[in-house]
Amino acid sequence: MTTASLIEQIHLKKSFLCIGLDTDLDKVPKYLLKEEDPIFAFNKAIIDATHHLCVAYKPNIAFYEAYGIKGWQALEKTIQYLNANHPEIFTIADAKRGDIGNTSTRYAKAFFEDLGFDSVTIAPYMGKDSVEPFLSFKDKHTILLALTSNEGAYDYQTQKINGTELYKVVLETSINYANSENLMYVVGATKASYLEEIRKIVPNSFLLVPGVGAQGGSLEEVCRYGMNENVGLLINSSRGIIYASNTENFAEVAAEKAKELQVAMAKELRSLA
Repeated sequence: MTTASLIEQIHLKKSFLCIGLDTDLDKVPKYLLKEEDPIFAFNKAIIDATHHLCVAYKPNIAFYEAYGIKGWQALEKTIQYLNANHPEIFTIADAKRGDIGNTSTRYAKAFFEDLGFDSVTIAPYMGKDSVEPFLSFKDKHTILLALTSNEGAYDYQTQKINGTELYKVVLETSINYANSENLMYVVGATKASYLEEIRKIVPNSFLLVPGVGAQGGSLEEVCRYGMNENVGLLINSSRGIIYASNTENFAEVAAEKAKELQVAMAKELRSLA
C-alpha cells in the first residue's frame, strides 16, 4: 500500500485507528476454544465488527509464534482474510525483527512476500545493513522502533550520546538510509511530550503510536504534538478494544470501543480542515 492510499483511507473513514490483534487464548471467550481455529475465529469476528472504524490492523507476531505451527496458520489465514476482503486496510506485522543483511532480507520476504503484510516493525540496534533490506520492497513500509512506551525505554532510548538522546540519533541516522521514504516510526503514546522534538527531525513521516487506552496514553496530547498536515499518525489500541468483553457479544463490544476512538479521532481531524 502506498502512503497516499493510507492517507486517503484516513480521510474517508475519519479515523487513524490501528487495532492490535494480540490474540491470547487465555483471554478470548471460552466458547471459541471449541472452534477448529479459535485464534482465527476471534480475529475474524473482531475484523468483521470493526473494519469500517479503523485503517490498520497490527497482529503482534509473538502471540502467534507462541502456538507453534497452528499459530502461524492462524496468522496466515488472518492476513489472507484481510487482504481478500479489506485490501484498503493497512496491515502491520509487529515482529520487531532486525539482523545482519542476508537474514533481514529473509525476514522481509517472509512478511512482505509470503504473508503479504504492508509493513513490519524493526529494531534499529544493528544499524543500516539490517534495516535497508526491508526498505528495498516497493510500496512496503518499515516501522522503526524509535521511542517505545514501556518503562525500560529509559534504560537506553533517552540516554545521551555526545549530548544527543539515543532515540534522536536513531531518527537522524535513519533518514539517510536508502529508500528512507518507506520509513515509519514507533513512538509510544506515554511519551507524547517528546513528539514535538521528534517532529522536528521527521516532520513528514507516519508515526505508529501504541499506548493509548490500557497503557494510559492521551489521544489529545498525541495529536497536539504529533499530528502533521497529512495526519501522520496511526494510533494503536489492542487490549482496550479486543478484550473489552469476554462474552459472546465480544465483537460488538469491541466495535463500540473502536467507535469511541473513531469519534474522538474525527474530532481531531476536523482541526486540520
